[in-house]
Amino acid sequence: MRIYELLRGKGFDVITVRPATPVSEAILLLKKYNLGAVVVSTDGMHISGILTERDVVRRLVDGPDFLDSPVSTVMTSEVLTCRPEESVQSLMNTMTEQRIRHLPVVDEGGKLAGLVSIGDVVKSHITQIEFERDQLEGYVSHS
Repeated sequence: MRIYELLRGKGFDVITVRPATPVSEAILLLKKYNLGAVVVSTDGMHISGILTERDVVRRLVDGPDFLDSPVSTVMTSEVLTCRPEESVQSLMNTMTEQRIRHLPVVDEGGKLAGLVSIGDVVKSHITQIEFERDQLEGYVSHS
């Protein structure tokens, strides 16, 4: 299965925030949409960074003063991305090896095309396994 197929099933919409957005506002978006990450972008198409729950938690150790700071001071700036034509298996490998839970998908021009989470990948994997099981059961019952 390819990443674009996964996106077709879950949708291409991505919640983004601008780099100057206060961290507290970004956290409200995470809660409102039940997200683990938001992409940071000046125009909604080009990635400036990503703000994850993990980024926020790591800063909380030093106290809550950063909540009024811009997202750009807390976000992960070096964002790994993937392409729609890559396999979901390669996505799983990247997420496992890099220990990341959210990966923006970018098109040929480097523009944001979607966002996949580890939950999306697991759901896709379970669906594939169930399909294969059903195929095998059908084969065995007709033999």
